[in-house]
Amino acid sequence: MSQSAVSDGPTAAPDRLANVPISFFAIVMGLSGLTLATLELEAFLGVPPVASLGVLGLTLVVFATIAVLYGLKALRFPGEVRAEWNHPVKIAFFPTVSISLVLTGTALHPFAPALGFPLWAAGAVIHLVATLAIVSMWISAPHYEAPHLNPAWFIPAVGNVLVPLLGVQHGLVEVSWFFLAVGLVFWIILLTIVFNRLVFHHPLPPHLLPTICILIAPPALAFLAYTSLAGALDGFARLLYYPGVFFFLIVAGQTPRLLRLPFALSWWAYSFPLAALTVATFVMADETGLAGFAYGALLLYALLSVVVTGLALRTVLAIRQGAVCRPDG
Repeated sequence: MSQSAVSDGPTAAPDRLANVPISFFAIVMGLSGLTLATLELEAFLGVPPVASLGVLGLTLVVFATIAVLYGLKALRFPGEVRAEWNHPVKIAFFPTVSISLVLTGTALHPFAPALGFPLWAAGAVIHLVATLAIVSMWISAPHYEAPHLNPAWFIPAVGNVLVPLLGVQHGLVEVSWFFLAVGLVFWIILLTIVFNRLVFHHPLPPHLLPTICILIAPPALAFLAYTSLAGALDGFARLLYYPGVFFFLIVAGQTPRLLRLPFALSWWAYSFPLAALTVATFVMADETGLAGFAYGALLLYALLSVVVTGLALRTVLAIRQGAVCRPDG
């Protein structure tokens, strides 16, 4: 297919619709993460949740737009959706849909609980089903090989640790412990095999290299879920928080290499893990009362804002240039 067939003329739309990637939902995760981080910032500063409401509004609009586009793709090009599901790398991004529901429901809850809880509940159920389906695929499908493994594999299983963030507030304690336990176990399993892949096999291809930032998210999210359930900061909570800081430092050391990469939608992998660590650091600041965590949280929030703004501008530019929604793009 020629570039002109993708980006020019009236015949372009069907081709581009067929190539709307499931990874588009990672944008919703990044914006939802920014919403939750902004809520924490406003609570820290003691100001009304005005900015977070604005970010939430943008998040919901983007979520609805992407959902409509992918829904149309599923109706008109079901074969393309099946191909993504059967792809050993792209399948890991399908749970970004359910995670987006959980995150938007969690972010919406302080403003409209009657809307936030159903979104969260639907996301939790769908994510559990997606986790079971994908883990079953990993176990039984014959086409998985070591080069297919990358940090995006954390998304399906470890995404379960997001559920307790709102589940605890609704008294669903055992349900929340279940999701946290599943996420923690798979974090340990996947962390081992992902590092084996990164160290002993060929380097990640350039378009997947940004996914190393995902390493930050599981311990930071597990910290948030555990402190919500435990109701206090203890030694185990610290054992969850500090690996997130360590992985952040590892990723920071890769910054020059990452900045040289051509833009791809996988760049959105920078956003949500950074948001998770930002929220976790605000919680550490609140629980410990130490100024170092407070300054760290503010710096992380500033970095998160710059990253999300930059990603949004680059994404809009790439869409206008026809550089996304292309085969394998």
